[in-house]
Amino acid sequence: MIRLKIGGVPEHFNLPWKLAMEEGKFRDENIHLHWEDMSGGTGQMIRGLENKTLDVAVLLTEGITKSILQGLDAKILQIYVTSPLHWGIHVPFKSDIHTLEQLEGKTFAISREGSGSHLMSYVLADQNGWDIDELKFNIIGDIYGGLWALENNEAQAFLWEKYTTKPYTEQDKCRYIDEVVTPWPCFAIAVRTEVIEKYGNDLNKICEIVNSRARALKINPDASEVIAWRYGLKMQDVQKWLKETDWNYNGIDFIDDFSKTVEYLLKLRLITKEETNDFESKLFVK
Repeated sequence: MIRLKIGGVPEHFNLPWKLAMEEGKFRDENIHLHWEDMSGGTGQMIRGLENKTLDVAVLLTEGITKSILQGLDAKILQIYVTSPLHWGIHVPFKSDIHTLEQLEGKTFAISREGSGSHLMSYVLADQNGWDIDELKFNIIGDIYGGLWALENNEAQAFLWEKYTTKPYTEQDKCRYIDEVVTPWPCFAIAVRTEVIEKYGNDLNKICEIVNSRARALKINPDASEVIAWRYGLKMQDVQKWLKETDWNYNGIDFIDDFSKTVEYLLKLRLITKEETNDFESKLFVK
């Protein structure tokens, strides 16, 4: 039996992994997966791949693309969630900020450098015509740090997946004013290169299993109830989220979308032209 350690955010996107593990679907293929919740998000998982405390990670497309092109010794197995991510833009509950224009020049709370909350702040700035060189950040670790930063005016904005933060907006911990949507499929599965070289066939089987379990969840009439119960969300919010969300049921490639991601990262000056050279061979297993 092979043993692999996998990390992902403790959010509803990763329920197919949890269900497949609970149902013994990986174990039936002689694969033992140890799941580690990564509340610090993509930045935390990139560190885990770097220091080899993780073998596999389910993380944001833009974050893993940037890190691999800048030298992370890992490869992308496949896109995991094919739909874009809806990032909620949150401000302090009692602040007088009500429009995106008021956020120009303000400080953004981010979980880590290279995280989605970090990179999507650049996307938001670009879409609104702000000077990206003027962006200011406060590294806060995770969602709870972000809420604390807003409450204590250590930051005036915080980007996080809007359904995950919905319970906190309802508790007046923060206020949602708008959203920014990723211009690409949101989650990818990445693996350290040496792990792929050793367990390539097993990793392909892992992807097949989780894609199949995601398909079963998507068509399950009780899916909304299951997700709402497990993640403390309201049924109507989960129903909306399920309509917006698709996993990579057939394991197809999304090379064109990675081209778009690379082009956008280059436009935002988050990677260099040299780093984009032959990006497909850097990102994927040949």
